[in-house]
Amino acid sequence: MSKVILHIDLNAFFAACEVLRDPTLKGKPLIVGGANRRGIVSTASYEARKYGIHSAMPTYKALRLCPNLIIKEPDFKLYHHYSSLFFNYLKDHVSPLLEVASIDECYIDATERLKNNRNPIGFIKELQQTLLQEIGLGCSIGVAPTKFLAKMASNYKKPLGITIYRRRELANTLWKLPINEMYGIGKATAPRLLALDIKTIGDLATTEDPEVKKLLGKSFFTFKEWANGRGSDEVIAEEEDPKSIGHSSTFMFDTENYEEISALFKEMSNSVSERAKREGKVGLTIQIVMRYYNFENVNRSVTLNKPTNNAITIFYEAMKLFDKNYKDEPLRLVGVTLQKLSDEGSLVEQLSLFDDFNEKSKTEVIIELLNEEYDKPPFLRLSDLKRDD
Repeated sequence: MSKVILHIDLNAFFAACEVLRDPTLKGKPLIVGGANRRGIVSTASYEARKYGIHSAMPTYKALRLCPNLIIKEPDFKLYHHYSSLFFNYLKDHVSPLLEVASIDECYIDATERLKNNRNPIGFIKELQQTLLQEIGLGCSIGVAPTKFLAKMASNYKKPLGITIYRRRELANTLWKLPINEMYGIGKATAPRLLALDIKTIGDLATTEDPEVKKLLGKSFFTFKEWANGRGSDEVIAEEEDPKSIGHSSTFMFDTENYEEISALFKEMSNSVSERAKREGKVGLTIQIVMRYYNFENVNRSVTLNKPTNNAITIFYEAMKLFDKNYKDEPLRLVGVTLQKLSDEGSLVEQLSLFDDFNEKSKTEVIIELLNEEYDKPPFLRLSDLKRDD
């Protein structure tokens, strides 16, 4: 029996959060991103998109298209707040089998929830409306038997779309989409596939062209499985008493930019630290994951002398692992995980703030305490700075 997988994607999430904070922004062209000349659009409201503004566009170009454009600097604390409300609502009202894909999207295994429901589409429509009315967030929902198909379905119609992909109907639905719309096919790969006469997802689903196999390498078989409805249907939910605490995030576009990669590692390290402290956990091993543009995953880890939940330590060790193992190819995703967890209170030695700490630990504690006093932390370690190229 096929599973029912939902992929729920919040529409223009960062912009929607800004409107929730300031309702006077509703209906106005708005972007979230850098306001300076080198700034980039992170998210554009649907009103801004009518002017041709889109993600990754330089801010100065967006202003040329819409001189009265409203620009908001990113506020990730606000976005994480609404993201938590969103995920917690889904866990409580749909299923605890929820896998977070990024700050504004997730997969849910709704098989059991909808098994005896006589009107599953009605349930999904009501869910969409409730999220909009009670939390204030619009979303698009994809319904399918696999995670890939569900994600493709949620992307088909925005905003506030509900799309169903069934295996028996793929030739008339998914396969008709242009190849550049297939999840995982990057901007650099799509033109090369077009040159090989792979114009649609259906073309890729049915081809055995050796040149296409050569171009895509190992990913050829993955993409073909996905397009034929045979991808993974396993939703990996967080454990109640986790053996590890981790966070990962996907870049808006594949990147080799060290500063951008480092900034995301820092954000992930802070998230891991905050959650570990909230749950009273410390970990002995720090692991990073790097997912390259071709979906190759690389995991590397280091075991410390003593367990930690310190954000600076986690970031420092994560960047050491990255610097040692990165192979200068575009990255799609990075993540940080704290492993071999134990209870913070179970440590035999109950140390005061500085008792028996080495000099490195003292410095880390001081920096963290001082940084808490500032909106933008002014105190950095050398590992916080961009390396020389």
